[in-house]
Amino acid sequence: MATNTLPRTGPASARRTTVFLKMVMAVSGALFVLYVLLHMYGNLKIFSGVEAFDHYAESLRTLLTPILPVGGVLWLLRALLIVSVVAHVWAAAQLWRRANGARSNRYFAKEAARAALTSKAMRWGGIALLLFVIWHLLQFTIVKFNVGPDAAAGNSVGALVISSFQVWWVALIYLLAMIALGMHLYHGVFSASQTLGWSTTAKARARARATATVIALVVAVGFILPPLAILFGIVKGN
Repeated sequence: MATNTLPRTGPASARRTTVFLKMVMAVSGALFVLYVLLHMYGNLKIFSGVEAFDHYAESLRTLLTPILPVGGVLWLLRALLIVSVVAHVWAAAQLWRRANGARSNRYFAKEAARAALTSKAMRWGGIALLLFVIWHLLQFTIVKFNVGPDAAAGNSVGALVISSFQVWWVALIYLLAMIALGMHLYHGVFSASQTLGWSTTAKARARARATATVIALVVAVGFILPPLAILFGIVKGN
């Protein structure tokens, strides 16, 4: 009787697909980290005053003109960011589905249980950050609605920022979102180093954790400083 001697490729194919999804998350996450670092640097311009902040915002709109139309670079960056976020969310959703399916297999049960808390925090934290990004874009870019005391703040980006963060609950939302971002960045940067093969030894893992910690703290603290400084009256409008 003839027997089928072909190797079983199902598990190997699944592993390759999982590695691909993790690579998508690592690369898209790296682009997002670069973006938030640049955005954080720009936000710190508010410490130089409303006029300096508005000048910075306008310089972004006119960057590379007349080669590109006004706002062209910003739209290119936004398009790249949207593609990265969509790819990141898609890969995360696929890995989430695979993880849920793996929990029914006793072979993966122990490993899944160990990673469940961290994974759930990352997933729900990511969803919360996505909702915050939508709110943030509506408030400061798309609609530019002002919930603060300065009625004329919509005429100036810097004045809108200061007026908005004078409201305690707006500052609180931002603060909680930045804490979530810091936690997400820490886990994401460390996971990316594992996916890319940069933490194969104990020393490399320690270095990766240290790098993830520094990036998470720099980004979170850098984003938190402006709203807190505005809320407590350290930074004021003109």
